[in-house]
Amino acid sequence: MDDYRLIADEVAADITSGRLRPGQQLPTQRAFARRRGIAASTAGRVYRELVRRGLTVGEVGRGTFVRAGGRSGENGRIALAEPATAPIDLELNYPSAPGQAELLAGALTPLLRADALEEALRPVGAAGTDAARQSFAGLLTAGTGGWEVEARGLLFAGNGRQAVAGALAALVAPGQRLGVEALTYPVVKAVAGRLGVRLVPLAVDEHGLRPDAVAAAHRTAPLSAVYLQPRLQNPLGTSLPPERAVALAAELRRLDLPVVEDAIWSFLRPELAPLAALAPERTVLVDSLSKRLAPGLTVGFAVVPDGLRERVAGALRTGGWTPSGFALEAAVRWIADGTLAAVTAAKRTDAAARQALAREALAGQRLRADPCSYYLWWELPGSWRAEAFVAAAARAGISVTPAAAFAVDPRSTPSAVRVGLASPPLPVLAWALRVLAGIADG
Repeated sequence: MDDYRLIADEVAADITSGRLRPGQQLPTQRAFARRRGIAASTAGRVYRELVRRGLTVGEVGRGTFVRAGGRSGENGRIALAEPATAPIDLELNYPSAPGQAELLAGALTPLLRADALEEALRPVGAAGTDAARQSFAGLLTAGTGGWEVEARGLLFAGNGRQAVAGALAALVAPGQRLGVEALTYPVVKAVAGRLGVRLVPLAVDEHGLRPDAVAAAHRTAPLSAVYLQPRLQNPLGTSLPPERAVALAAELRRLDLPVVEDAIWSFLRPELAPLAALAPERTVLVDSLSKRLAPGLTVGFAVVPDGLRERVAGALRTGGWTPSGFALEAAVRWIADGTLAAVTAAKRTDAAARQALAREALAGQRLRADPCSYYLWWELPGSWRAEAFVAAAARAGISVTPAAAFAVDPRSTPSAVRVGLASPPLPVLAWALRVLAGIADG
């Protein structure tokens, strides 16, 4: 065995015995090398080996921290060179309704005829097809609190992330400022980084984004647009009450700011009207089928006001973000024959059951969530740092997402985690949540 692995074994023993505690910071690699009398390159290999085993986590600009300790392997032995795994995934959040595959397959059978398949495999642009625009306009009108969607306003992308990217690229130039909720969808952080867009965190309260926070940020230096999730905000699960939505729409109109409204999870709360219904002339509403149906064959779509349509369509074309013709045609058939409605209804029932289960398993914890949502926000007990809790959960075979993944300003990161409820079977989810509650109270 290489020398660096022997040294890693010694550190691993300190972690599993509890001499090094969860969340404890290790010395810098340079200091570690000096203490051990080894080369800096060997110290680097030791630290990488500890990360590989799942015992530590490196945080850029902060250092290396112990992920978990106090647990031993079978028969009391320390699992020296075995990497940790996380078989229960409460990070990725893709719901699947019982019998979903059979329902989807039935609608696809006619599409496999040679004539239908040949038509579906033709390339399509951002405007999609007339049938797609009509179908998706009907879908949104039926599921957005009575908002009447015009088919001519629909544009399409390969998935929801691409639709968000196209909207942001159209509205915010490199170097300009985009206002976002202080805790926001991590993909938006990545997209903004690639587009060269500066994110400005906007304060929220228990009701969602505060209109005065938008105004204050715009006074400091002009914003070019605002991105937000008014319904079932990810990660907090909040939805704007009607009076807050009206006030926010009025403020955005007064400031003459365009808006990207992310409606990906809104199918779980169809009774709530979108912000786009209150400020249709300035709001690009973005949605997707990945959560409603399945992530493997999906379509992103956007309702775009007349004045912005060419800009957004151009961004989708130049970004290579136009939709798959086959996926678009499949979606049209799923909408027409009721498959999408049936799957969506099943997922609403499933989400409510999972949320109720979570409330029971995590009783007494500080939670924020909508009873219809597939995720919850957990403000951890005072003794825990989010990174240390995530590490301890990982050692128990459970993955959750730390607040830092959502925080726009890394200096203002709460000690909290987001727990996704959609992916595991219900009995597995119940077990995992009980384990997490035990870790939090330990």
